[in-house]
Amino acid sequence: MAKYTRLEVAAVMKDNGMVPLFFHSDIELCKDVLKACYDGGSRLMEFTSRGDFAHEVFGELNKYALKELPGMILGVGSVTDAASASLYMALGANFIVTPVLREDIAMVCNRRKVLWSPGCGSLTEICRAEELGCEIVKLFPGDLYGPKFVKGIKGPQPWTSIMPTGGVSPDEANLKGWFDAGVTCVGMGSQLISKEILKNKDFEGLKTKVKDALALIKTLR
Repeated sequence: MAKYTRLEVAAVMKDNGMVPLFFHSDIELCKDVLKACYDGGSRLMEFTSRGDFAHEVFGELNKYALKELPGMILGVGSVTDAASASLYMALGANFIVTPVLREDIAMVCNRRKVLWSPGCGSLTEICRAEELGCEIVKLFPGDLYGPKFVKGIKGPQPWTSIMPTGGVSPDEANLKGWFDAGVTCVGMGSQLISKEILKNKDFEGLKTKVKDALALIKTLR
C-alpha cells in the first residue's frame, strides 16, 4: 500500500521540480542509483516498468527505500493497464505514470487515493484527465510538443499542472524553456541517468548531477 497520498506526492513533485526516471533489472544497481539520487536531494523516483520481472525488482527496491531512505517516494512508470497498476500499488507504489490516458487506471488509482499521471498530447486529453481527478498531467513525448505547447495550454487553463517527459535535459537552456512556459515539474531519464554513468558506476557523479539540476530548477522558478 502507498505510504503517501496523491496530494502529498503532488506537493513533493511541485517542490522538487524533477522526477528522475530509471529502469534496470539488476536490483543492486537500482539501489545504488536510487541512493545517489537521494543523496543528491531528490525525493522522487519513477521506476519505469519496461523489463521482465520488473515488478519483482520494484518490490525489493521499495523495501530498500522504506528501510534506508526516509522520505523517498517511489512510483512506477510505463504502466499500461489497470491490472499492472493494481499490482504495483500492492507493492507500495506511491504514484503511477502512464504513456497514455487510460480511464481504467484512473479508477483503480483514485480508489486508493494514489496519484496517477497520464501521458496526454492534446487539450482534450488533458481536460478529460482532469475530469477524472488527475493532479499532474504528463506531457509525452515532450520533445515533440515542446515548451510552446505548454504555454499554449496554460493560457486558457492556468490551473493545469504539467510534467513533460522526453526531451528534457539538465542543462540551463532546456530547463529554462520548460519552466518559463509554466511546467510544474519535469521527468528526466537518460539525460540524467546516462548509460555512461551506469557503465562506469559513477554514482558520485550522478549525485552531483542530480544536486546541480535541482539547484538550477530552484533558480529558474
